[in-house]
Amino acid sequence: MSVETQEPFKRINVDEAKKMADSGIPVIDVREPNEYRTGHVPGAKLVPLNTFLRSPKQHLPASGPVLFICAMGQRSAVASEMAAASGAADVYNIEGGTNGWIAKGYPTEK
Repeated sequence: MSVETQEPFKRINVDEAKKMADSGIPVIDVREPNEYRTGHVPGAKLVPLNTFLRSPKQHLPASGPVLFICAMGQRSAVASEMAAASGAADVYNIEGGTNGWIAKGYPTEK
């Protein structure tokens, strides 16, 4: 018998993420700099996953919700888990990541 454990963050799709980002909720992109330069969510702050994992509290907003994104959603899920473990209460992982964002035709910055 397996017990379903509740994740300490919420998984959202790119449509939900777009609405949240447009409303001013900060986006942290945990990809590598070379990936970030190819195109990212407008206004997203680059904090590569290894950098984030070393000092998560330093990179989190002081309060309020935060969105995490990577290419597909795996690295951002790791960052979301660490953010929640570091005390962030309103953490969202963008499922489908930047690839899904671009596939939807949403704007990016370079």
